[in-house]
Parts: sequence; structure tokens; C-alpha cells
Amino acid sequence: MGFLERLHDFGPVKWARRIGRKRDDGPAHRLYVILAGQSRQPEFYLHCGAPDTLDGRFDLLTLHLFLVLRRLSGAQTGPEAKEVSQQLFDVMFGDMDQSLREMGVGDLSVGKKIRSMSEAFYGRVAAYEKGLQAGGDAVLIAALERNLFRGNAPEAEKLQRLAAYVRSADNALARQDEHSLLRGELSFPAASGFF
Repeated sequence: MGFLERLHDFGPVKWARRIGRKRDDGPAHRLYVILAGQSRQPEFYLHCGAPDTLDGRFDLLTLHLFLVLRRLSGAQTGPEAKEVSQQLFDVMFGDMDQSLREMGVGDLSVGKKIRSMSEAFYGRVAAYEKGLQAGGDAVLIAALERNLFRGNAPEAEKLQRLAAYVRSADNALARQDEHSLLRGELSFPAASGFF
């Protein structure tokens, strides 16, 4: 079963059942803090041209979550990796829920917005997976341009550097010890090395 098929094993339905659970400092939360911090690196916004907007931040967060989930889907630890993946997804969308509420979105609208965000997430994940599997960077660059920049892409050199960063991050994650990942330990390549 491929990454995309495994990805559909979890999602907002399971997230909704877990929303009442207490947040903790478990591995998924630690992974989320790291990937969220990575997605907020100033280089993405100042030098790569990613929009420093709510949508732009969500898209960079989605990109980094995709990379981590992709790595966890290749883990040999089976159920443990699947559980951490589900928890990581839950943590992200729980954070999105809380953020929307803090921005004043009404209770009745939050569920619809979260559903829309999860659909956007799945669409982006499918596009990025195709991009990483394709030979060359054309498919990946097109996915980044369409999803992260939403038609307002920077010059081609910046897109090429972003694609190189994504491939480098994917390779770096593939080399990381899966048991460390399952404990919530994670490292990305420095964004400053690409932009």
C-alpha cells in the first residue's frame, strides 16, 4: 500500500473523536512543534517569496507535515508509526481549530473551515507526492507554484531552490532513525542553505 492510500486511513473523522483528549508533550506534539517552527523560518518568506499570510503559513505547514507523514509511512514499526501519524494529524488540526476560534470564527463555522482545510491538505499531499515521485523537478515545481504561491509564483530560480529544499528535506528525513522520529525527535535541513 502506497503513502497516499495509507494517508486516507486517518483524518478529520478520527480527529473529531479525539478533540476532547488532553494535549500532552507526546511524540506527535514534539514533532508538530519542530515542523511548525521549520515552516516559520524567515527564509521561506523573505528570500523564497512564500506569502506571509494565513494561507501561506498553512501551506508551508502542510508541506512540512506532508514530509514528516511521508517518512512515517515508510517506517518499519507498523502500528506505532501509524498511531504517531494519526496523532500528528490530530495535533495539527487541533491547532488549526484553536487558531480559528482565537481569530473569532464562530463555532458553527469552525467545523466547515476545518473540513475545507483538510480537503486542501489532501489535495496538496497528493500533488507533492506526485512531484517527489516524478523524474526531474517540473511536476514538483508546478505543485509548489499552484499550491504554495497560488498563481503568484516568484521567479523560476526561487521555485527551483524550493524544490531542491523539499527533496533535500525528504532525503534528510529518510536517513533519520525511525525510533528517534517515534520519540518526537526530528531535524530538517537549514532553510538558509537554499535561499
